[in-house]
Amino acid sequence: MNDDLSDLDEAGLLAASSEAVRARRLAEVRDLQVLAQWAAVHSGDPVHERDSLVCLGGEGTPGVQEFCLGEIALARGTGVTATVNAMADVLDLMHRLPRTWAVCRAGTAELSIARRVAKLSRHLPADRVGVVDQTISGIIAHESGGRVLAVAEAAIIKADPALHEERAQAERRRRYVSSGRTDEFGLRTVIARVEAGDAMWVEAIVGRVAEILAPRFPEAAADELRSIAFGWLARPAELLQLLLEHRDPQEEIAPEPSRATAFPADLLDALREVDLAPMAPRSVLYVHLHEAAIQGAPGVARVEGLAPVTLAGLQRLLARTDLTVKPVIDLSDRVRSTAYEHSDALKERVHLITGGDYWPYATSVSRNVDYDHPIPYDAEQDIRGGPPTQTGTHNSGPLGRRHHRWKTHAGYRARQCGQGRYVWLTPHGLGFLVDHRGTRRISAQHARMILDAPPGVDIYPTSSSGT
Repeated sequence: MNDDLSDLDEAGLLAASSEAVRARRLAEVRDLQVLAQWAAVHSGDPVHERDSLVCLGGEGTPGVQEFCLGEIALARGTGVTATVNAMADVLDLMHRLPRTWAVCRAGTAELSIARRVAKLSRHLPADRVGVVDQTISGIIAHESGGRVLAVAEAAIIKADPALHEERAQAERRRRYVSSGRTDEFGLRTVIARVEAGDAMWVEAIVGRVAEILAPRFPEAAADELRSIAFGWLARPAELLQLLLEHRDPQEEIAPEPSRATAFPADLLDALREVDLAPMAPRSVLYVHLHEAAIQGAPGVARVEGLAPVTLAGLQRLLARTDLTVKPVIDLSDRVRSTAYEHSDALKERVHLITGGDYWPYATSVSRNVDYDHPIPYDAEQDIRGGPPTQTGTHNSGPLGRRHHRWKTHAGYRARQCGQGRYVWLTPHGLGFLVDHRGTRRISAQHARMILDAPPGVDIYPTSSSGT
């Protein structure tokens, strides 16, 4: 393929653009076809005793051996969840939405929209989903993605109205509040799904707090003021004090006072005398800071659950807090234990070293994990008089429950080869190195060299060549 486009005129560039889009679509189809074939190869009875067939797609799609999912995800260089979702979508498209899948295979429709339709319709019974397939296959190559999804939503309701009403009732029990990732500026998006009436009152109190705070931030735009006001909801003691100090005199004589400050007069007087400090939230904050920054050198602090911040940003974060500084944990120390179990102190240290799940390409940084012995714990070793310190920072890593099961029962090999550094070898010979720089492919030869090295030897491969 010629990458030089400088010799193309406008008509040629338009044609090249159309060709590039179609090529991308066909490449995406090919990716899903490979996943579908991997699923077909692993759709028979499981070979491993603890393996089982799992149904990833909707009704009518074949089962897939669970243990096969991890290795194909690693080969694609993606997280397991992303690969499982893609496999579920292609199984739905092939077995439940074949007309729509045929349009995608021709390269005339966006596969991402078809996958979205597959996910939206996954709950439909196999004998009802054809309504969706017939409707969408006729428009997906000719309408915008938004319109296709709107039509799909209507078709899904039409396919089974009773089931839709049942799901609508269930969705009312799925209300939530969540937040996205912290960006590089220390900001985070908060998303909530609440009753419509509660949402109106939240909007009202945010508006009232923004009005009170406006004189403090004369240069702030309206949206910025509302964002600042929303942050006050996290500090109920300060919020209550603010509202009490700025109570509108007209509200006290109004027949229906604002819900945000609708307190009887005697209660208001009592609240003004109450010590609101105990209402402040309590939390443990982990801040990673280079020792040079403590001595006054420029530095960046990494705050767990948030994002890297400057020292000035850290000062703003900790402002107005009753701060208790706990002893610094020196992660360069090696801690060992004679027991199989990980103590809480050891778990904390291992988490701070690894930052989360040590499975290749894992995304989770949760502390709710299993603490695994990369070199399996040998319960008989103590009886034979061998080294009793099999548990410690030298042989420990956090794994999510699914990753832990695969590592234990699905034929993977792993070993810790340094502080926070792990090597993996998959059942079919894919090698990976996981450390503070992320996940990198290494050759199977290098992986086996590390795995088979004598105990106590830290080996770090100098090459990252593939298998």
